[in-house]
Amino acid sequence: QGRDLVVATPSLIGPNAASADKRYAGNNLSCSNCHLSAGTRTFGLPLFGLAHLFPQYSSRTGGQITIEDRVNSCMTRSLNGRAMPDDAPEMRALVAYVDFLSTNVPKGETLPGLGAGSMPELSRAADPGRGKIVFQKVCAACHGTDGLGVRRGLATSDLGYLIPPLWGSDSFNDGAGMARLSVAANFIHFNMPHGTDYTDPQLSADDAWDVAAYMLSHPRPAKSDLEKDFPDLLQKPVDAPYGPYADGFSVDQHRYGPFGPIREAIGKLRANAAPASK
Repeated sequence: QGRDLVVATPSLIGPNAASADKRYAGNNLSCSNCHLSAGTRTFGLPLFGLAHLFPQYSSRTGGQITIEDRVNSCMTRSLNGRAMPDDAPEMRALVAYVDFLSTNVPKGETLPGLGAGSMPELSRAADPGRGKIVFQKVCAACHGTDGLGVRRGLATSDLGYLIPPLWGSDSFNDGAGMARLSVAANFIHFNMPHGTDYTDPQLSADDAWDVAAYMLSHPRPAKSDLEKDFPDLLQKPVDAPYGPYADGFSVDQHRYGPFGPIREAIGKLRANAAPASK
């Protein structure tokens, strides 16, 4: 059931769920649009081996979070919906699926291949204009020239997207992890275009950074209360695309870079904030 929820999210717990009280996801994306191959692809934001890493500290909340909290972060941000009760059958099924994908992984061990990968950052700002050229050449054939994807549906039902939208009202909101340039760029580099994997990237690092910037330059749903994220602003990711910030850099530089000067400024602020050693 948990795997079904990952791959058929819109029809089971999204806008098309038969019961209104089960409509937790607010858009027609499936979890597997980001967690590729139902959460089993290396550097495709996999779900394997995660169960034993929770509870863990979250700089976004400033405290410990559970696996259920992490699921709800996806529900309220990537799926632009509402939180699911911890005891909801669907939550228990999703957690059971993550538990299954963590079978025989020792507690505290971090498996290789988690996240979206890590390629070198640019020394310049990512360029949405150059990214548009890359998008039209490489991405538009699948995602459409308008970036709104391709629906997967029948006359009597709607099963979400065959190819997900990259922006617009049915995409992830501005508080989602994918709204951060570093996450989007690495995800694109190691997984796109379709058929790519981390062993054989098809886009150069420069192209991936720029096309990610182009994707994130478009409008998407706005999440409320983002100012409450990261109580300690010195722990806020440098590419968080929304304020407030502890430094004096603009939203555009936080969104597109270059990130080196921001990291240097944050490092100095942290050093100044550290208590003097006795």
